[in-house]
Amino acid sequence: MMSRDSTASLPTAVGRRDFLAAAGVALSGSLAGCSSILATEGDQVNIAGSSTVFPVTEAIGSAFSEEYPTINVSISQTGTGGGFGNFFCAGRTDINNASREIADAEIEQCGKNSITPIELTVATDALTVVVNPDADWVDCLTVEQLREIWSADGAERWSDINDDWPDEEFELYGAATTSGTFDYFNEAVLGEDVNHRSDYYATERDRTIVQGVRGSEVAMGYFGFSFYSENPNSIKAVSIDDGNGCVEPSIETAMSGEYTPLSRPLFIYVAKESLAEPAVRDFTRFYIERAATDLVSEVGYVPITEEKRDEDLERLEEAIEEVTA
Repeated sequence: MMSRDSTASLPTAVGRRDFLAAAGVALSGSLAGCSSILATEGDQVNIAGSSTVFPVTEAIGSAFSEEYPTINVSISQTGTGGGFGNFFCAGRTDINNASREIADAEIEQCGKNSITPIELTVATDALTVVVNPDADWVDCLTVEQLREIWSADGAERWSDINDDWPDEEFELYGAATTSGTFDYFNEAVLGEDVNHRSDYYATERDRTIVQGVRGSEVAMGYFGFSFYSENPNSIKAVSIDDGNGCVEPSIETAMSGEYTPLSRPLFIYVAKESLAEPAVRDFTRFYIERAATDLVSEVGYVPITEEKRDEDLERLEEAIEEVTA
């Protein structure tokens, strides 16, 4: 059975073993004979964080459910920063989905609560800029043009970017400030000295961005490639020119490194302390093993390499040994 909740409002009095059971994606799965650890009925793994990483975790969680019927996996979309700040570093979840690396302030918060985050890479994404299919005047944007559009006090109308484009105001949709996608877009496109504009529709719900862009000829948005790949006929992906010509976002261009600067790694962070729980150990091992397979590409991302998988599994086993010794 599977249910979804993309809200982040959860009562602080609820324990981390319970809060996502009622407010997440509940995945029931069967116990695999290949595991050396026998998980008991009622065990649970609690996950919050990035909406970008959510499709990967959901797909792998569904596969996990087929082998581990006694373990419940609950997932909530809270944004990377919301997941770290409100749940993971507060000791209320076992794993945080993250579309960027954990920040120093978040590491400090985790440390104050005796939470040790273990970083594991699960995929590569091609962050995608999208417009309405009827916006036939734009198929490619330079990074500088993107910066003009999305910076505070920047361009207001399409014609501000190109005199031949419509004299119409932008209708902009993008990631909320709690999102790792927001942070990555800021870093890759705007840079340290430029602020992201605030007069746009900010949301953690990527499907809201799809709906908004689909509904207006002058709209633009950005999100993870997976959400574009689900809707290629209702929105149009814009190629990006980083100085070497226009490159379309795709699994292939992200894998080859051609799609710059918007290719990015995706992560999960597992609390080292949670690895003392058999269910969390089983799920995390399963996740990293499957992150190098077609399960990841099927949801629109690039799987990790076998070398990276083995590197992360080694780090994971070292952490497990330390907490179970």
